[in-house]
Amino acid sequence: MLAERMNHLGTETAFEVLARANALEAEGRQIINLGIGQPDFKTPGHIVEAAIKALKDGHHGYTPASGIPSLRQAISDDLEKRHGVEIEPNRILAVPGGKVTMFLAMMLYGEAGCEILYPNPGFPIYESTIRFSGAIPVPIPLREENGFAFSAEEVLSKINEKTRLIILNSPANPTGGVVPRVEFDSLIEGLERWPNVTIMSDEIYGQMLYDNQEHISLLKYAEISDRLILLDGWSKTYAMTGWRLGYSVWPKTVVSHAEKLCVNIHSCVNASAQFAGIAALKGDQSPVKKMVSAFDERRAVIVDQLNQLPGFNCIQPGGAFYTFPNIKETGMTSDELQKKLLEEAGVAVISGTSFGEYGEGYLRFSYANSTDNILKAVASIKSCL
Repeated sequence: MLAERMNHLGTETAFEVLARANALEAEGRQIINLGIGQPDFKTPGHIVEAAIKALKDGHHGYTPASGIPSLRQAISDDLEKRHGVEIEPNRILAVPGGKVTMFLAMMLYGEAGCEILYPNPGFPIYESTIRFSGAIPVPIPLREENGFAFSAEEVLSKINEKTRLIILNSPANPTGGVVPRVEFDSLIEGLERWPNVTIMSDEIYGQMLYDNQEHISLLKYAEISDRLILLDGWSKTYAMTGWRLGYSVWPKTVVSHAEKLCVNIHSCVNASAQFAGIAALKGDQSPVKKMVSAFDERRAVIVDQLNQLPGFNCIQPGGAFYTFPNIKETGMTSDELQKKLLEEAGVAVISGTSFGEYGEGYLRFSYANSTDNILKAVASIKSCL
């Protein structure tokens, strides 16, 4: 008999939609995938070559669970360069992807009787791992009228003596929303009244912003450094989703506990991937700029095109590579329209409810696909509405 907690573990609908799209393609259907959340660019060549060199040089064994020292130093240097904050390398853990940091945080802070706040609509693994830990998930509503940014006042109103952890994500999946500095300032000021509440800031899309917006990293708030977990990595910025390489920054008093979990769960990150990670951080950054520039151009196209569809209303996302159009005027639920678009139009998108109850009435479109495919997809959608 399985443990009861397995009944609380969710999944990612994006992978389920991908599986159905693949099944339709196997039947001879042409499917345009605007559902999966990964860049459609190749990993830059110098990063791939660094991994090959590491293998040829004999880096085939275990590494420290926390990551090789040169990688942790490279991460520290990069954080200082981008955010102007010095982070001791011994507070950094290399992990096999961003989800690992989420899981570690839930295992360290979540248990029966406590509450964890999380963005809704938000990445579905937040709520899934909270429930798996035994904690009670408390949604932070992200509303269209606020550009899908949280309200600091509302977040603070949800904190009580049971609150253990708050999860934040900006730029955000699935909405592309970016939280303004004023909201972060207000939240951090309000958290002074709750010194035992830890914050996990998911900043995996932190280098994907548009319209000259500045990424506000919570690392810049020194007053919460002793209770901040930073989640970041290479997957989105360097088109390395399949490499499974991420990192996290932990409070000094917690990092050894997180590392102990790493030892028990995955031992260490793939050695050659770690050398690739160093090359990514220290090497040529122009491929990143080119990719983000391409996303920006596609962003303009997809927002314009979606707003021409009957029943669709799409605000301009500020970051990441997603749009989250309001589809309430179509008269269909998010799940109904997701299915209709895949089965009839041959376009894979993700229902807003895959990201939580506040996602009803919305769909997530990824513009990590070519402009030609985006135009074809919207034309196909229009023909079936």
